[in-house]
Amino acid sequence: MNNFEKFNISNDIIKSLDKENIIDPTPIQEKSIPLLLEGYDLIGQAKTGTGKTFAYSIPLLERIDKTSKNILALILCPTRELSIQVANEIKKLISNNKMIKLATIYGGQSYEKQFKDLKCNPQIVIGTPGRIIDLMDKKKLSFSNIKYLILDEADEMLKMGFQEDLEKILSSMPSERQTMLFSATMPSFIKNLAKKYMKDPKNVVIESKTLTVDLIDEKVYFCKRDSKKDLLIRLLDYNQFKCVMIFANTKAMVDELVLFLQKAGFRCDGIHGDLKQNMRDRVMQSFRTSNVDILVATDVAARGIDIDGIDCVINFDVPNENELYVHRIGRTARAGQTGVALTIATSKAKGKIEEIERYTKRQMIRDEIPSVKDINNSLNKKLYLTIIENIDKYKDIHDYDGLIQKLARIDSDPVPLLNALLKMIDYNKRDYKEIEIISSKRRNSDNKKSDNKSNKNQKNNKSRDNRDIIILETNIGKNDNVRPNQLVNYFHDEFMIHREHFGKIVIEDNKTYFEVKKEAIRFFKQQKKKFNKKILTFKEIKTLPKKK
Repeated sequence: MNNFEKFNISNDIIKSLDKENIIDPTPIQEKSIPLLLEGYDLIGQAKTGTGKTFAYSIPLLERIDKTSKNILALILCPTRELSIQVANEIKKLISNNKMIKLATIYGGQSYEKQFKDLKCNPQIVIGTPGRIIDLMDKKKLSFSNIKYLILDEADEMLKMGFQEDLEKILSSMPSERQTMLFSATMPSFIKNLAKKYMKDPKNVVIESKTLTVDLIDEKVYFCKRDSKKDLLIRLLDYNQFKCVMIFANTKAMVDELVLFLQKAGFRCDGIHGDLKQNMRDRVMQSFRTSNVDILVATDVAARGIDIDGIDCVINFDVPNENELYVHRIGRTARAGQTGVALTIATSKAKGKIEEIERYTKRQMIRDEIPSVKDINNSLNKKLYLTIIENIDKYKDIHDYDGLIQKLARIDSDPVPLLNALLKMIDYNKRDYKEIEIISSKRRNSDNKKSDNKSNKNQKNNKSRDNRDIIILETNIGKNDNVRPNQLVNYFHDEFMIHREHFGKIVIEDNKTYFEVKKEAIRFFKQQKKKFNKKILTFKEIKTLPKKK
């Protein structure tokens, strides 16, 4: 028996759930579905991966008019990835009902396809606020007949600056509707939004003793900032994960890590907000099909990515917000499987690590950095297991019998021969840079002191950032039709340098001066690139000229 039957939902949906082997409702589904079936507005608070998509979509599909040719429901999501994921989940539920149609609307996809989908008279539209507004302005979308509105991951939408877009979309809808708001957190701006646009909403809060999954092995490694990449290589080689997600805090660092890991021989790719949709789709398809073992991502770009079988999540950068840590590591240990979450931190991040631990009510293991001996032992163990696994597989193959007999006559001692063969196939050994071990002990101070020190560190970092800025002069200017934004885009496309690395830009008739972080200067060295048929030259100067 399927335990969703107690909600008195249709056989079509029960069959779809059976097909997906979904038998028991999760806590958020258990509490939300009855209330939504009765027509109440609802605020649902639960962390990612708790089944909230089915919590709102099952009642929606039960109540919606399947014969209507109007748009009756809008599901707003913060990212295109989440929009696609939600659409795919709903398609599972309507697999036995061809009368319900969906249209997924998000930036990066062609207008023609979206116009075509809308001409099919969908009852449900799923999408991101930006493209929704775009099509509303083009008179291609109208929500005058809306009966149901769902805001999925509302906290993220508002954090990403969609406040005005949400106001515009909501103001275009009839006030008589059912509104459902789902969010992992409930900050004050979410409460204000609910108060303004919802009618006596019911509240469903799913709490857990710990915000992270017990099946996740959480570890933290401390090192100096300059050693973070070298430590990352050690962790990857030592653990030999099959499928890894690495999180960085900036788009620039995502690209930097991808290039670094690819150069080190790893099958790696990355996603962030600057990538075009077709490129993001290509990267994600490579990761899903295991053509890429490591995916590097920013938090925003990773929204909506739902892939089973991720062995490990690595926080290359400690997240700026506690909730982001929970979202990140929740991508491993799915469906009852175990998983690993590794965080790389500097000594200055100790306060932040402890803050995250207080938030999750769990402590990360302060683990030792794997030594070169540890890594070699791990690699040898993997090689041993690979050989053992293949003995039975190839025991009946006799293609090399003659060669084996010839090699056996060289020496009665098999050790030199085996050493030579193993050295030939064990080509992954590399030289590891030394990593200075720093103290990983927890601080014996109260929260206030930790917070004060954290604030002090932020101020120190800002002053350090100023010292890390240099000024470059290049031989192009207004006469070459240079604009600041065009120049930044050019440096990104040609040199893989992100706008996060740039400061002020001053453009004169024949020269341009710009501030750039020291860490990006290496990208300019030994590079000869053309801009409007002119070869660029770069020269470091001491001060930035004033704008004329």
